[in-house]
Amino acid sequence: MTTDSPGRIHVPALDDILGKPFPVLDSGFVRVIDYMGSDESIVQAARVSYGKGTKKGRQDRTLIRYLIRHHHTTPFEMCELKLHVRVPMDCWRQWIRHRTANVNEYSTRYSIAIDAAQTTPPREWRFQAQTNRQGSSGFLDEEKGLRLSEREREVQELARNVYNERLEAGVAREQARKDLPLCTYTEAYWKIDLSNLLHFLSLRMEEHAQMEIRLYAETIGNEIVSRWCPLAWEAFRDYRVDAVTLSKDEQSLLRTLLREGPAAAVRKAESLEWLTSGDGKSVFHFERSEFEEKLAIMGIEVPWQKGPP
Repeated sequence: MTTDSPGRIHVPALDDILGKPFPVLDSGFVRVIDYMGSDESIVQAARVSYGKGTKKGRQDRTLIRYLIRHHHTTPFEMCELKLHVRVPMDCWRQWIRHRTANVNEYSTRYSIAIDAAQTTPPREWRFQAQTNRQGSSGFLDEEKGLRLSEREREVQELARNVYNERLEAGVAREQARKDLPLCTYTEAYWKIDLSNLLHFLSLRMEEHAQMEIRLYAETIGNEIVSRWCPLAWEAFRDYRVDAVTLSKDEQSLLRTLLREGPAAAVRKAESLEWLTSGDGKSVFHFERSEFEEKLAIMGIEVPWQKGPP
């Protein structure tokens, strides 16, 4: 890390990739346009001090890990990142729900729509998840996927041809665009502080997030934030991404399992109606399912039959 004479912080590892597009999906990308701050900015804000060289790197790491661990977010707002992204419109709809950034998007009222659409390889058509209305699980067989991918190509070509015909006929761009599919790529500048960026990444890198936006989030985190603020990224991975948090009931169940054994844990789960409903019938319980996933991460055997009874 270096500083200019006025005091602006430069991170050489991030300077090296300024403007470099990292590809995502078939035609998407993410690239850094500008940034402000670094790990040093975080610890300076936390100490309310502008002195340099007064603390050792080990102490900076310890402080940043403390801040992440105890949810002290304000110091992370001292760092900002401006990205240029190209993303399919359906993915962008999820992205723009995070209202904690400054955004300027490519306008198809003023400009011709980007001539690129996200396509789906035959092996990547996903089934609707049975226990999650907004998620997917597993893949269709390739033979069915080949047909779906061919139909996708036909729809995309037809939509683009109709759009081009309207433009050639003199139709206003704001109206000609109305039948473009959501797979059409858009571009935007997206500026956000590190605190809100980490919140975005914690949600969109999560395994239950839609795969397409998860690929963007993983690229931003692994390729950009890890270079920009490596100490903050390490702490974020340790205490957010790769951590396991337990609710009060989960702590009670785990304590019972470890102290009294599987049979007692099953009785405890039944008392919480995690295994049965009030009338004694077997039920699928979302919190129980999530607890099973946490036990698996920790290498602890589930004391009851895994999955829906």
